[in-house]
Amino acid sequence: MEPLKICFVSSEVAPFAKTGGLADVAGALPPELARQGHDVRIVMPLYSKIDFEAMDVTAVSFIQHVPVDFGPHRFHFTAFTTQLPDSEVDVYFIGCPQLYDREGIYTGEWDEHLRYAMLCRGAIECCQRMGWGPDVFHCNDWHTALIPLYLRTLYSWDRLFEHTKTVLTIHNIAYQGWFPSEVVGNLGLSPYSWLLHQEDLQRGVVNYLKTGILYADVVTTVSRTYAKEIQTEAFGNGLQHVLRQRGGSVMGIVNGIDDGVWNPEIDPALHRNYGVDDVAEGKAANKAYLLEQMGLPYDPAAPVFGVVSRLTPQKGFEITQEAMIEALRYLNIRFVILGSGEPGLEGHFTWLQNTFPNKVCYYRGYHEKLAHQIEAGADIFVMPSRFEPCGLNQMYSLRYGTVPIVRKTGGLADTVSLYDPRSGEGTGVVFDHYDDAGFAWGLKTALRWYQEPETWARVRRNGMLQDHSWGRQADEYVGLYRRLTS
Repeated sequence: MEPLKICFVSSEVAPFAKTGGLADVAGALPPELARQGHDVRIVMPLYSKIDFEAMDVTAVSFIQHVPVDFGPHRFHFTAFTTQLPDSEVDVYFIGCPQLYDREGIYTGEWDEHLRYAMLCRGAIECCQRMGWGPDVFHCNDWHTALIPLYLRTLYSWDRLFEHTKTVLTIHNIAYQGWFPSEVVGNLGLSPYSWLLHQEDLQRGVVNYLKTGILYADVVTTVSRTYAKEIQTEAFGNGLQHVLRQRGGSVMGIVNGIDDGVWNPEIDPALHRNYGVDDVAEGKAANKAYLLEQMGLPYDPAAPVFGVVSRLTPQKGFEITQEAMIEALRYLNIRFVILGSGEPGLEGHFTWLQNTFPNKVCYYRGYHEKLAHQIEAGADIFVMPSRFEPCGLNQMYSLRYGTVPIVRKTGGLADTVSLYDPRSGEGTGVVFDHYDDAGFAWGLKTALRWYQEPETWARVRRNGMLQDHSWGRQADEYVGLYRRLTS
């Protein structure tokens, strides 16, 4: 088959700019597609926080000072390019200092709508100047969701895109890109305002993500269960009706993990590398090292619980508090937490550390090496999310032989299955109900299995034998692209 041409557009791409899982996907899926022989090019903004000194970055000679009009506003951009590390994927940065020279990636400033409209149009303009008509524009979240409409309106004249299809992936439907309807003129869409969601305009708003859902050829989410959940009142965040209208054009493809980075056999962050055949010895060594680093006493009989997470209400830690306090008070366990976020949750974990100084260590913030060490040194990973579009840490945990406790939602439901001691099948602890009792059941179940060496060895091995690599998941995207373009 002929290789596909894929323009992958994202507001953040690891390792250049990252606030969450979107960057990890954007930094891992394109290289895997390229390894399969496809022509993949990434487009992202040139944020001032990106450190180019360590990269071989060049200005694209034929994409210099390109004017782009947004109503009364005219901006110019210059494209810069480099390769994504450890790959052959070219990354094109939209350089527009007026819009992207900011302290952070995202802002609350008046021109936020223009910053990502420029990303959308900049991606299209770059393709024009390269004379490269993608088979697929793969758009990600609200920041790139205007591309399908722009192709149908401002760029409909260009036969370069005559056969181009669009895929919009929703990584988290809670973020939608709401702006006052007055921005329509700034976006260059005044002549096409009838194509925007009319009820929204009457209410005085424009929703970027909703616009993308309306006009993308296919809408994907990052897990099969989440694709169903966001079409319900409970999880749709107001977009459930427009998603249901798209019918079979809404589908879920589970994210993968980069097993070149998250692999206990070769991970340089670990005290000792290990695989499925020496997992017991490897994890014991890493557990001892982790606890030493965190200032907690090592006891081979004491299970270690781990958390690596943003501390937000989405992540569900409110339902863990009662059961974890009881377990820490009466049982011989350890609890290691890495994360930051809501002051109330940070305060809770700080209180746990102060109350149980020989059992709990809380590291506020993020530390990449420590995240790997927790996955290797913990016995049990705690991920009780209220909702979870996909989640990556539960898949890291499976790969590292760390048994996850998860709630049955979104990508957690798609990647972790409840272990059945009778059949010996399953990979972790999965509880249904989002409440204190649900998590308490999960905690007690994990502790019971931990006390049964044969059971624990089996569930741990089952998890390590799962394949959640991008190599497998990329095949699903290629199949989707092929169906769209055939």
